[in-house]
Amino acid sequence: MFDRLGKLLIAGAVAAGAMLGSHLPARAADKPSKLVVGLLPGESAPTVMRLNEPLRAYLEKKLGLPVELVVGANYAATGEALRFGRLDIAYLGPVTYLLRARSAKLEPFARPSHAIVGPTFQAVIIVPADSPAKTLADLKGGEIAFGDPASTSGTWVPRYQLLAAGLVSGRDYTLRVLGAHDSVALAVANKKVAAGGLSMPIYNRLIKENKIDAKAVRVLAESPAIPEYMWTFREGLDPEFKEQIRKAFISVDDPEALKVFRAEAFIPAVDSDVDRVRNWIDAIGAANPDAIPPTQ
Repeated sequence: MFDRLGKLLIAGAVAAGAMLGSHLPARAADKPSKLVVGLLPGESAPTVMRLNEPLRAYLEKKLGLPVELVVGANYAATGEALRFGRLDIAYLGPVTYLLRARSAKLEPFARPSHAIVGPTFQAVIIVPADSPAKTLADLKGGEIAFGDPASTSGTWVPRYQLLAAGLVSGRDYTLRVLGAHDSVALAVANKKVAAGGLSMPIYNRLIKENKIDAKAVRVLAESPAIPEYMWTFREGLDPEFKEQIRKAFISVDDPEALKVFRAEAFIPAVDSDVDRVRNWIDAIGAANPDAIPPTQ
């Protein structure tokens, strides 16, 4: 049977393609009159828009043209919109980037870098505070929640962590897709699932903002360092305009624009930055051959 995650990834891509309709060819090399920026729906769209407003305002001032933020209905929709030229740039997690780059010439150009850890972040697997689980292996036989099917820290890295502990989805645990990091955290806090995987930065912020009760959950395991998300150009964007955008990101020094990324700065990014994630995807694919959808 086709892996449920693979089914959802294909469904998202098909829906995104249908939404684009007949407007499939990417635009010819051009400098648009408006910069359209794609964002992933790691949380609710209003939250994502609010958190990224300082960056939008900074780019609008720096580039001297209107900047529009677009939050995709799901991760696949954002990736496909960039692939087909409906976005000019997008902030893609490593997995979303890798899946879309198989069928389009996408170009990463910048990524956030943080104090101490540099251009990396982590995922966590959390459990209810009173869960008897002491290790990931103790989750065998349970239902585990994940975010979007293409989310790096909300699905693929936690899934790799479980695989490294000897647990294969469909065989050792039931995979439950909830679509967003905050939904996963709430499901664990309310004991709807045995555990859940999500981004550590988002988990920490949800605790800080009292979106989830800190006494209701605990971290069972932290992931290895994950290469950071990458700002990525669509294919066909005017080279001179790309350079303007690149310089605008690398020179960001507005604390408010950097705040949502917890970043000290944006640094250059290239495709090989996410090679570690490629290896994790390959490991999951070896254990669950149907987990990775075919190229669209």
